[in-house]
Amino acid sequence: MSLLGKKFPGALAKPMTPFFAAGLIVLYGVNSLQNALSNTAEFKNDPRNPNAGKPAH
Repeated sequence: MSLLGKKFPGALAKPMTPFFAAGLIVLYGVNSLQNALSNTAEFKNDPRNPNAGKPAH
């Protein structure tokens, strides 16, 4: 007797492929938006910005 119950044969990755692709597209879009916004004038000299250069102290 299995602790997880009966195993049913079925495809899992193939029907989920559009969701995996959409997740990658969303992650790419969020990353590029974050990079674009971190280079704006408002945040260009923010010490939390990794592209800001050396800290001011």
